Amino acid sequence: MKLVFLAHPEFLGLRSQGHFVRMLAAACQARGHAVQVRQPRGRLQQAFAGTPLAKWAGYAEQYLLFAQELRRLARHDDADTLYVFCDQALGPWVPALVHRPHVVHCHDLLALRSALGELPENPTRASGRVYQRYIRRGFAQARHFISISRQTRADLHRLGQVRPLTSEVVFNGLNHAYAPLARPEALVALARAGFHLPQAGLLLHVGGGQWYKNAAGVVAMYVCLARRAQAQGQAVPQLLMVSPPGVASEPAVAAWLRQLPEGAQVLFRDGLDAGTLQALYSLARALLFPSLAEGFGWPVAEALACGCPVLTTDAGPMNEVGGDAAVYVPRLDSREALPAWAERAAGTLALLLAEPPRQAAQRRQRALAHAALFDSGRAIDAYLRIYEKVLQQEQGAAPAGRGLASTRPRLEAGDAL
Repeated sequence: MKLVFLAHPEFLGLRSQGHFVRMLAAACQARGHAVQVRQPRGRLQQAFAGTPLAKWAGYAEQYLLFAQELRRLARHDDADTLYVFCDQALGPWVPALVHRPHVVHCHDLLALRSALGELPENPTRASGRVYQRYIRRGFAQARHFISISRQTRADLHRLGQVRPLTSEVVFNGLNHAYAPLARPEALVALARAGFHLPQAGLLLHVGGGQWYKNAAGVVAMYVCLARRAQAQGQAVPQLLMVSPPGVASEPAVAAWLRQLPEGAQVLFRDGLDAGTLQALYSLARALLFPSLAEGFGWPVAEALACGCPVLTTDAGPMNEVGGDAAVYVPRLDSREALPAWAERAAGTLALLLAEPPRQAAQRRQRALAHAALFDSGRAIDAYLRIYEKVLQQEQGAAPAGRGLASTRPRLEAGDAL
């Protein structure tokens, strides 16, 4: 196949998106496909760097100049070229190529949901609401979509105003060979990174500090667990928060840190490499991941692949990624309810930590089996099958897909595709 991957400009600094594009392009090229990556080069944005106009120059380059460049380049591409939009946020480019074979990768619609008022924890300004509608107006014209979870696909159908011919789900593939490390090997890896495993063990949280990571909820749950342990004369595991430094100073987080009972300890670390994370997952007594929302929930998949017990939110996509291997707590609905929620969540966590060895071993086996769903090679193979299917559909349609919009049925969330 001839594949053109369309990507965000590098000047936006979207590291996870950049990694996804590089991984996808390299894997497809390794399988013998002809691959190009097209993205704004940032010349206009660089010309205004350091000035108040840099942001607007970036917008102009992305949504005006580059859209014209895409049309110009497409005139010289073979008719059987497939254009792969690597993120639905690239929706404003879709009209430039909607008449050509294409597919849109959908990662999450959290920004759109926030703009529509569905996520009160993340209010959106008027300019942001206009921007999200602009993005939606573009990707709504597309005909073929790949979502990273059933939750994302449901949100796409419910809020995206789409009428797809193709709408499939492919779970993300892990970007590191996560697997259980033997205890001696994991301890050596932690020592190299400057960690010492406490005698009572450690609990782990991995998050980027975004609003939906519920860092205050993690610390509140830990405080409640520590109080329980203290009342019962038990040692308290350490909590390691793999989060940006600023998380500890957030008012809600800091308020709970001040309530830590004697013997409880919370450490914050950032910038750990995948090998160190693998060692932490292999030794941690549990991963705490009670997110308010997620696009996917990478740490859940990573932890399961290392056999680490997981406590996460009983909502999509977390319960998709966790499957029957994770333990679930309800979503925290409001900050006012945080103390009561944390107490209940701590009770669930205490039961997980107290599982008998046989039950814990069975949970570990379920975790490893479920983690096979997140194999990167499996994901690439699924993408390529969908790409080929889309090309066949488009080549068999009226000229390059023109005139299809009026005949496509609208799909609702939950439809089997």
